[in-house]
Amino acid sequence: MQVSLDKREQPDGAQSPARGEGRKREDRETSPRADRFADLSGYTFKQRLIIRAADLAFYVLINAIGRTTRFRVEGWEHWEAATREGQQPIYTFWHNRVFLATYFWRRRGIVVMTSQSFDGEYIARFIQRFGYGAARGSSSRGAVGALVEMVKLMRREDRAAAFTIDGPRGPRYVAKMGAVLLAKKTGAPVLPFSINADRHYSAPSWDGFQVPYPFTPARVRLAPPIYVPSDADEAVLEAKRGELQRALDALNA
Repeated sequence: MQVSLDKREQPDGAQSPARGEGRKREDRETSPRADRFADLSGYTFKQRLIIRAADLAFYVLINAIGRTTRFRVEGWEHWEAATREGQQPIYTFWHNRVFLATYFWRRRGIVVMTSQSFDGEYIARFIQRFGYGAARGSSSRGAVGALVEMVKLMRREDRAAAFTIDGPRGPRYVAKMGAVLLAKKTGAPVLPFSINADRHYSAPSWDGFQVPYPFTPARVRLAPPIYVPSDADEAVLEAKRGELQRALDALNA
């Protein structure tokens, strides 16, 4: 199924208010930790300035280009299957597609794992401005704690989650196990997707990070959801990771 979207539109509820958007100060202070800006007191004055500047710069840039993008969606029925009966999916995609993915899935309260690092802090801040939650951790720093936080938010607050499945350091286009483990713990389906901009700049980074040009068309492609049994052993988990790898490879092709 294909759906053609105007640059101001998104499927099924994407225009609903962001979690935390327009809240009063006291509401933000009682919101989940994932929805609040982290304390920057551990950083130097210069680092705090850089974090705040990078946060705002990325937010403005993504919002400005995202507003000009015309999205065409293929496989929306897979999202409908993954969210049937009130389920919340675990979105999975390649790291270099973060730019348009951040804009397209905004304002849904999706929880994303971010690293406990200088770079991770400004990333956490600008995604929070788009209505995401930030679970601190990564495959190299604090991943277990972040995964536990994601499990709690999915179970207690009925939140969706998302993984840049080959991040934060690669190798590029090699799916890691995080989303599969989260699916086992929560029973939520893994939903692979890709967003491909017709015209974009590829940065000279490990992932070839893609920055779309303004007014470019972009294709959003979704694969069927992947379910992981709660009693899955290591062999089953690896088989599911392989299934996820093949699905993302097909979307990328």
